[in-house]
Amino acid sequence: YHEWMKSEELQRLTASEPLTLEQEYAMQHSWQEDADKCTFIVLDAEKWQAQPGTTEESCMAGDVNLFLTDLEDPTVGEIEVMIAEPSCRGRGLGTEAVLMMLSYVTKLGLTKFEAKIGQGNEPSIRMFQKLHFEQVAVSSVFQEVTLRLIMNEPVQQWLLEQTSHVEEKPYRDGSAAPC
Repeated sequence: YHEWMKSEELQRLTASEPLTLEQEYAMQHSWQEDADKCTFIVLDAEKWQAQPGTTEESCMAGDVNLFLTDLEDPTVGEIEVMIAEPSCRGRGLGTEAVLMMLSYVTKLGLTKFEAKIGQGNEPSIRMFQKLHFEQVAVSSVFQEVTLRLIMNEPVQQWLLEQTSHVEEKPYRDGSAAPC
C-alpha cells in the first residue's frame, strides 16, 4: 500500500499527499479502529484463484473506504475507491467494490452517500455516475466534483439486484476465500 501511494499519478487521482511509512501505519490503524470509518481491501480474485497458495497481500488491487461526514447524522457517508494496481484498472473492480460497500453499509442504516472526485479523473466520475450518483457540486478551489446518491426504494432495489450474487462470509485470517 505504501509503495502504491508513492506514485505521483495515484496521489493526483486520490488527492493524497505522500506519507512516511510511520504516517501510513498511523492512518491504517485509524481506519481499523475508528467507529466512523470502514475500509475493505480489494483483491484481484483472478490472481487469487489462478495461483493457489498465494498470499492476500500479493493479490491486493486497491481499497474502498467509507467514512461518516456528519456526526449529527449517521446516515450520511463519503465513499471513495482506489484501484491502485495498474493491471487491475478498467476491469470493473472499482464498480464491484463500491457496490459491495454500499450494500454493506446500507444494512447499517446509511442512506446518503457522497463521492468527491478530482475534476480530471473522468473514469471515476463516469463509474460513480453509472452507479446512479448524481453531480451536485463542483469546487473550482479544490478542483473536484461532488456526486451524491440517495438510497431511496428504487435505488435500494437496483442495488439488491446488482449484489444478489454476493455472499457475506466471516473473515478468518489467512483462510478467507474471495467473495
